[in-house]
Amino acid sequence: MIDVYNQSLLVEDDKTARTKAERNISLLNMKNLDNDGFKSLMNELDAVIIPEDGFSAVLAIGGHPGIVVPAGYKDDGMPIGICFGGLRGSDPKLIEIAYGFEQIILIGNHLP
Repeated sequence: MIDVYNQSLLVEDDKTARTKAERNISLLNMKNLDNDGFKSLMNELDAVIIPEDGFSAVLAIGGHPGIVVPAGYKDDGMPIGICFGGLRGSDPKLIEIAYGFEQIILIGNHLP
């Protein structure tokens, strides 16, 4: 079901040949980017909030939690969500933040 779930990057990556050492270097680079980027940013924040779900891949690479909740509709009527992400162990805080957002937007009938 590669076509159904648009896994073109995975297919292209599978075509490349890498040694174990090259894979380890890539993993180390991702870990350094996570430590120097996302983790250092989160020192001052409870959560990051990003429209839609594109940020979930960044969270997944670092093993960080994220939650996506409904946020409105595009001009063509398609629903959109908002992604709340945080550091490992911040799951309860993210759930609290996402729940509060839902209460204001959905229950308060403020959904655009």
